[in-house]
Amino acid sequence: MTTATLAVAVGGRGVVDPSEPVLRADDEALLRGRAAFETLRVYSGRPFRLAEHLERLAGSADRIGLPAVNRLELEDLAAQALEASGAPDAVLRLFWTPTPTSLALVSELPDHLEALRTRGQRLISLRGVRADEPWLLPGVKSTSYAVNMAAEAEAKRGGADDAVFVDSVGTVLEGPTTNVWWRRGETLLTPALELGILAGVTRAVVIELAGSLGYEVAEGVYPLSRLSEAEEAFTTSSVREVMPVVELDEAGLGRGPAADELQAALRREATLPL
Repeated sequence: MTTATLAVAVGGRGVVDPSEPVLRADDEALLRGRAAFETLRVYSGRPFRLAEHLERLAGSADRIGLPAVNRLELEDLAAQALEASGAPDAVLRLFWTPTPTSLALVSELPDHLEALRTRGQRLISLRGVRADEPWLLPGVKSTSYAVNMAAEAEAKRGGADDAVFVDSVGTVLEGPTTNVWWRRGETLLTPALELGILAGVTRAVVIELAGSLGYEVAEGVYPLSRLSEAEEAFTTSSVREVMPVVELDEAGLGRGPAADELQAALRREATLPL
């Protein structure tokens, strides 16, 4: 779902009008989708876990073969774009392209998230590719996102809100833009990074917070049946935060306490005073 762009800042130029062209026509970010990006949430004017997102951006750029990321420049562009936007709570996207061009883009938060959190999301399982070979760029966040968007569109065509990828033998991987979790008793289960999934920053925060709420975390290789038999399930991402799942492949899943507890803990962590 698209949201209004509030401000854009570009390396070497600073804040520009959002309608201005900012990339060269021969930039491979356009020609081949060869660029790295990060998306993070802004709370009260502060990008949450910015350092971790920049670290992952640098890793993605290195794996794609881009020039080394200028983190200080991107931090400065983020600050400029956020100030120009005037929005205390927003979505911040950072891009690094081969030319190299650095971009910071601030947009409005999607207005449907809290209603979806209250209702709970419906998922369908789709066949995905297990990125367990290095050349498949496991864990890289690149702008080659057409397949991810196609998965979201397929989910909506099927009457669901989003998808969860499984490999050829039915192993749970991740969502198009999310990490997937479920609970059995006091244990939170989530696919292991060794499966080639994205090392979500919010995923890492949930692992940090789980112990303080009385939960253990088990990362592993799990069949889809383990998810469908869960006492509760949820997804995590920077923008959607912790989002409960109430249906998988048209079968109902129960609501439980973990998603709400982790969502509240995440908000507390994100809004702690400096």
